[in-house]
Amino acid sequence: MSGFNILYLTHFLNGFLMVAMPVGLVFYLTRKWHLEWRLVWIGGATFILSQVLHVPFNILILNPVVKKFDIAAMALLLGLSAGIFEELSRYAMYRWWAKDARSWREGLLLGAGHGGMEASLLGLYVLYIYLNLVIASTSDLSKIVPANQLDLALKQVAAYWTAPWYTSLLGAVERAFTIPAHLAMSLLVLQAFTRKKGYWVILAILWHTILDASSVYSAKLWGVYITEAIIGGFALVNIGLIFLLRQPEPPQPEEAPPLPLQPLEFHPTLIEATKENLDDSRYNY
Repeated sequence: MSGFNILYLTHFLNGFLMVAMPVGLVFYLTRKWHLEWRLVWIGGATFILSQVLHVPFNILILNPVVKKFDIAAMALLLGLSAGIFEELSRYAMYRWWAKDARSWREGLLLGAGHGGMEASLLGLYVLYIYLNLVIASTSDLSKIVPANQLDLALKQVAAYWTAPWYTSLLGAVERAFTIPAHLAMSLLVLQAFTRKKGYWVILAILWHTILDASSVYSAKLWGVYITEAIIGGFALVNIGLIFLLRQPEPPQPEEAPPLPLQPLEFHPTLIEATKENLDDSRYNY
């Protein structure tokens, strides 16, 4: 490649924004509402723990099965798998880990931690791929790649560096559309505790299923641009859900007003200076 290729910038920006957007959101929420970062880490750890079970389940059990179904059934099963593992993990988080987080603001911050962890991990992976392909573009691949894989490797490197620049930013666009979904689903699960109705968890699972199944189905049939448009439409719905589920913040305990200072009253008592009194006080300190 000769001259400056804008893809050097846009591919980097793609990964950088995938990390920077959720981090910026978390900084904004914590500073605006004076909330603890503890909730961010709990939300992020909940996402990781959900994937500890979700990923092996998909690889070992679900993926071999869905190949036997049509695209619609495959998308539905994959979406349901994500919904069950992630939303039940959120329920467990509220039940046993973040037991004191019951306000709308805290629910948002937990969702930002959950979705932010997913976006950040994907962004770091994108940056790792970017770094490797920068090296590959300036190296002699014949000395690195086995001969039987060289042709495929060259095609992959060429495709990466010749893609339309706007395509290289789609990962960041998708994360911007997806983070509101995590905020909304965090609030949906929270309703199971604030409204004392368990069916809110089922609603969160179903909504997660619809979102994921729609994106899988669309990507298979209509391609990436229509899929991103659909995800963007869902993002608007999720933003509406966020404000629809807003509840008044619980009142903060009021500090008791300080007691007024009372003047001390001093009433001296006259003691007759007798020989006996003087003898009694001689050894007092």
